[in-house]
Amino acid sequence: MPEKEAIVGKMEPVIDSHAHLDELEDPDGAVAEAKDAGVSAVVAVGQDMESNRKTMEIAGRFPGYVFCAAGYHPWRITKEETEATLAEIDRDLKDCVALGEIGLDYKAKVKKKLQKEVFLQLLEIAATHNKPVIVHSRYSHETTHAMVKERGLKKAVFHWYTGPLDILEAIVSDGYYVSATPALLYNPYHSKAMAFAPLASIVIETDTPVTYQGLSARPVHVRITLRELARVKGVSEEEVARETTLNAKRLYGLDQGQVTL
Repeated sequence: MPEKEAIVGKMEPVIDSHAHLDELEDPDGAVAEAKDAGVSAVVAVGQDMESNRKTMEIAGRFPGYVFCAAGYHPWRITKEETEATLAEIDRDLKDCVALGEIGLDYKAKVKKKLQKEVFLQLLEIAATHNKPVIVHSRYSHETTHAMVKERGLKKAVFHWYTGPLDILEAIVSDGYYVSATPALLYNPYHSKAMAFAPLASIVIETDTPVTYQGLSARPVHVRITLRELARVKGVSEEEVARETTLNAKRLYGLDQGQVTL
């Protein structure tokens, strides 16, 4: 898809609920671009100590617009850095809207046992701080859902969900969310999942700076997700924008006046 098609013009107010702004060469420019296009907020998501620090710095430059989440991505886990990373997350989580990106990835090189140990500790931290979690569940959908539920967490989003529909049904029945991405353009598993999930359980995102069909995502490209989710659901873009924005505000606690639409 031509990039200019994706970003021309204003959109209904929407929230990009998951972007790795720290990986962009010009995060401030990407934020300005998103603002100009009508994106009402961005949740910037960290992945390890360095990423979390950069993410918090970016959020600090855009109070009330960029909201940070501190995380420890399963791809980034090492025995050597785990203790310090978890301690720093525990210290800084009060200044974040969520704990994430965290979870399990059974295609990653990191040993499953270590991933599960770290994920469990992170869930404990989230519970202590009463924060929602942003869950990476690649090839581990059943296990991640079970662990989140068993820990009794009230709020979670299963990021870029592509898993089985029976597990998806359990996820939404438990009151958790799933997120839609521009992969709706080409991924049949993601499209099937988003068609199945009720709109009341979906938030939209870009996963910036992931590349979709040659397009390196930025928060402004949440418009692609908006359009494609409307197509998959057979409803208007206005309805998708309205509902997913309310969902994101509820999930991240942004319904206390932090975001003005």
